[in-house]
Amino acid sequence: MTDALKARDAKDVESAVQWALAENKTFEVVGQGSKRAFGRPAQSDATLDLSGLTGITLYEPEELVLSARAGTPLAEIEAQLATAAQELAFEPMDYGPLLGVPPGRGTIGGVVAANLSGPRRIKAGAARDHFLGTSAVSGRGEIFKTGGRVVKNVTGYDLCKLLAGSWGTLGAMTDITLKTLPRAETEATILLLGLEAEPAMRAMAAAMGSSNEVSGAAHVPGNVGFRVADALPIGRAITALRLEGVEPSVVHRQRELQQRLRSLGPLAVLDAVQSRLLWRAIRDVVPFAADGPAGTRMVWRISTAPMQGAEIARIISAACDAELMFDWAGGLVWAALAPSDDGSAPVIRQAVESCGGHATLVRAPAALRAAVPVFEPQQRGLAALTKRVKQSFDPKGVLGSGRMWAGV
Repeated sequence: MTDALKARDAKDVESAVQWALAENKTFEVVGQGSKRAFGRPAQSDATLDLSGLTGITLYEPEELVLSARAGTPLAEIEAQLATAAQELAFEPMDYGPLLGVPPGRGTIGGVVAANLSGPRRIKAGAARDHFLGTSAVSGRGEIFKTGGRVVKNVTGYDLCKLLAGSWGTLGAMTDITLKTLPRAETEATILLLGLEAEPAMRAMAAAMGSSNEVSGAAHVPGNVGFRVADALPIGRAITALRLEGVEPSVVHRQRELQQRLRSLGPLAVLDAVQSRLLWRAIRDVVPFAADGPAGTRMVWRISTAPMQGAEIARIISAACDAELMFDWAGGLVWAALAPSDDGSAPVIRQAVESCGGHATLVRAPAALRAAVPVFEPQQRGLAALTKRVKQSFDPKGVLGSGRMWAGV
């Protein structure tokens, strides 16, 4: 065996894990490696490379279902869906720009393992909500299957929900089946200009509570360097609200929403082309990209109740040099902080404890990610349950042990 084993098929993955069990070795499970710098630093004996498991194995547009091997590039899947005017409705983000990796390197297995979702999550849900089935190899060296090709296919435990977001620590997924949905014919984005965080949260809440079917709601403060469309003002806060669908519906809802928001401040509108550029940049948190002005800063991802986003931002800004962005109508807060010895973790955890939610350290030096809890620390009961689940799937800790929490 070498330090890196590149599997060609599911049988190779099964054999590799069985070898690791026999030799008392551990694996770091990777696809293209676009999220390798996310989580606690790997302390594995070898790398199990799944990037060779590629190819779409089933696509039935009329049934809204697609299956692919886990190492299939997300870009390949999106290109195939585009031929039938379909998409992955959960709009998975690309962590590459944040982590210093070229964009477009993500795989479908990585999307599901990290439970990635973008701005449309507030309407369509997360990756796990579209995850229908998988074949995987557990840390026991056993191939298992869960789910199927339709939504209502589960009896007993829904293991798809468990594997989504497990970061490869419970099983090495080899095949993925996902629900697809029709892509919107067009879109437009209404911009509210110059709002502070709290009024922006109220405006987004009002838009989400209306009958206008908003599919994206984000706020970018004026101090965040951000310009992807000509209509965006430089140095001015923007509160963005996206509308998608057939053109007559988008036009009608745009007018309705503009009328509803007119009293809150100046408005602007982005057409479909500019809107797509804007939401891709918001999805991938481009203002905090590793090769941009905020590239040396640590980045935290905080999930909370939408109306608590402004208060979390206030607590962080009072204690740290911070740049902040808001997605999911304020329920997702991205914080880029100046480097510090503790990663500003006490401030972040205090803010979350005060307002509710959970925080994840997305970008920081490896030494800091080893010293500071990267994922939200778990209460004793939940931590015990997590360990029992890990023990059930991977009793010897072969697969990515310690990536999410020490000792798990």
